[in-house]
Amino acid sequence: MNALQADPVAAPGDRFLPWWRWLAEGLRAGLLLPARVGGHRPTPWQVAALVLLLTAVELGLGRLEIAGPARFDLQAWLAPWWGTAALLLVVWWALAGAARAGGSAGLAAWFALWTAALLPVTLVSLGLGIAQTQERLPAWLAGGGWTAWALYFGLWGWLVVAGLRLAWGLGARPAGLAGLAAGLLGVFALTAWQFPDRPWVAQPAGLPDAPRLELSQETFEAQQAAWQRAVDGLAAQREDVVDVYGLVFAPYAGEDVFLRESGMVASLLAERFDARGRVLHLVNHATTATTHPWATPLNLRRAVQALAARMDTGRDLLVVYLTSHGASDHRLAASHWPLAVQPLSPGELRDALDQAGIRHRVIAVSACYSGGWIGPLAGERSLVMTAADAMHTSYGCGRLSELTFFGRAVFDEQLRRTHSFEAAFGQAVPLIREREVQAGKPDGFSNPQISVGEGLRPLLGELEQRLRPRD
Repeated sequence: MNALQADPVAAPGDRFLPWWRWLAEGLRAGLLLPARVGGHRPTPWQVAALVLLLTAVELGLGRLEIAGPARFDLQAWLAPWWGTAALLLVVWWALAGAARAGGSAGLAAWFALWTAALLPVTLVSLGLGIAQTQERLPAWLAGGGWTAWALYFGLWGWLVVAGLRLAWGLGARPAGLAGLAAGLLGVFALTAWQFPDRPWVAQPAGLPDAPRLELSQETFEAQQAAWQRAVDGLAAQREDVVDVYGLVFAPYAGEDVFLRESGMVASLLAERFDARGRVLHLVNHATTATTHPWATPLNLRRAVQALAARMDTGRDLLVVYLTSHGASDHRLAASHWPLAVQPLSPGELRDALDQAGIRHRVIAVSACYSGGWIGPLAGERSLVMTAADAMHTSYGCGRLSELTFFGRAVFDEQLRRTHSFEAAFGQAVPLIREREVQAGKPDGFSNPQISVGEGLRPLLGELEQRLRPRD
């Protein structure tokens, strides 16, 4: 059946359909039903009214995706409009050879119906976003697994089919439809990749806009100096002492919680584990670009080498703490716009430690899905603990969070009472579970994980004995 049908309502001499008919028939097209407009075409004012309606829905409901105060980001709203211009060019080309209703009339009809057809999918998408904000999504969606991705790509596919049916009804030929399909998919993919920002941005009351990194010659020179100071300041290992060295890595500049948490852990290691002068703190944040080395995979590898050059790699202990967002592919998220930073995988950390010859390791990963780091990093002389298992999110990584639930319970609370990483983890897990229940975590218990190599236990016991008199 043709995607456009002859209009059964308008009189034979009518040239234009009323605005509400374009809206109604566009909604039918959005539900993959034939649009009954025949050979009619919309007026410029009718098209403008449909665009304004779609814009009002997107901005109005989009505001509800942000809990609390928010500000309108005009640049983020305007940036994706290039996609509309690109689509119109593709549709014009697809309809250029149409036998009927081609040219500008066909293009105007397609755009008017397409704009209205976007409304059903837009309502579904925004409704899911609002449900996520209010933590009312079912667990199978909130967890970000394959079902959530299937729904995401399903909505994409729905829009592609709706756009193709409209072009077909306006007389587009197979070659034109194939080009339009490629254009739709290309615009959707490029928009999601390069223009992911939303028009509404959280703006907590009383908080200024987040600072932004300025990439200038002065910044680069200050960053080089900060790196050199950090490495030159590393203290050498001491004879007949199990020294603790630390590497704290916070690569996500977009959330202040990672800056706070990484600073807390670096200070804790220095104070509680006699590691003053033996901790490298790598962090991405606009306020630390001149004082702390950047947290990039390359700098992490260099930091491991610098620490190995100072410590006794066969006897001393290296504590690695990673804090960021995590993905279901078990890579640690990284951002420091406009600096390009790649995510970190567990294999990259394992390779860096192995190549440096560091035998004794305590590794803590505070991120969603971080249980996926256990397998690649576990070993006979390694302790690995994570904020979640491989299938669940962790909690407490928002802009207003002081610390993540894992960092707070294990490091800021329990490790201030004991020098045993294993005991601190065991005592923290029930607290994390209780706090997640109280906070209404939507996808269930994060289920923190730990793996302790038997070959590491004697050294950890020796370290606890040495540090115990400090309590």
